[in-house]
Amino acid sequence: MNENLLEVKNVSKFFTDKTALNNISLAVPKGYIFGLLGPNGAGKTTLIRIINQITQADIGSVEINGELLNQKHIRNIGYLPEERGLYKKLKVIKQLEYFAKLRGLGTTDAILKSTEWLKRMELYDVRNKKIEELSKGMQQKVQFIVSVLHSPELLILDEPFSGFDPVNAELLTHEILRLRANGTTILYSTHRMESVEKLCDSMALIHQAEKILDGKVSEIRQQFSIGNYELIVNGNYTPTLEHITILNSEIKDLNYSKLSLSLKNISNNDLIQDVIKQAEVIAFSQSIPSINDIFIKLVTQK
Repeated sequence: MNENLLEVKNVSKFFTDKTALNNISLAVPKGYIFGLLGPNGAGKTTLIRIINQITQADIGSVEINGELLNQKHIRNIGYLPEERGLYKKLKVIKQLEYFAKLRGLGTTDAILKSTEWLKRMELYDVRNKKIEELSKGMQQKVQFIVSVLHSPELLILDEPFSGFDPVNAELLTHEILRLRANGTTILYSTHRMESVEKLCDSMALIHQAEKILDGKVSEIRQQFSIGNYELIVNGNYTPTLEHITILNSEIKDLNYSKLSLSLKNISNNDLIQDVIKQAEVIAFSQSIPSINDIFIKLVTQK
């Protein structure tokens, strides 16, 4: 049995004067939230369009549940595009019923599902209002409902939190996590690095049409933490070993100092032995970088 719902295999896409994707491969396990990261123009949207069969890859293939991507998979995919598209003159409930039927639901199921999701997203009271009468945040919640009404196996979210206030962002976060708990596999494209740590199990970073990082979020953060530590001391400390570099220092209370250090080719014990000759060790821990720190480091150095 295939453990991956989505597999992208050596996909490349070329336009007249640009390579949009260069030999991209991804494996998205069933029930995972997979972060697709990258700066503007990296190729994320092109890849999403290929998975949605809006455009085709020039080289490579995409598989859903071990089968080559084809028309029958459309009904198993939900897509929330970054550029929202709703009928502004149509009432909310009628709009949801229309899109539900397009995805294969019967009239009764379309009404039931639409009503259920309107209540979940706190929009039931505006069900008979036209889209143009709603705030931008409400419109975005309606667009999210459109993408999940048919209970897709694969849900693709492109910047789903754009324009949300903190309360509605928390509501959407809750629903995304609930969907994952119920077995939905989610491909999450975003610039919001803090949400990647909160939501994603795995991630890939695409830059200049190429994949430059791929793996579980926790393992990636651990990988980039090697050799970096934080130290709090009572007193002053200046390294006497050439393999210890102070990256940053700040004075805390009284004589307490907080230091960020980088070690190369020496052990933690070597550092501690060097420190206690000059100051009292109050705290010592490995420094785990954020996904945002890793993103900036990789994108700016390439």
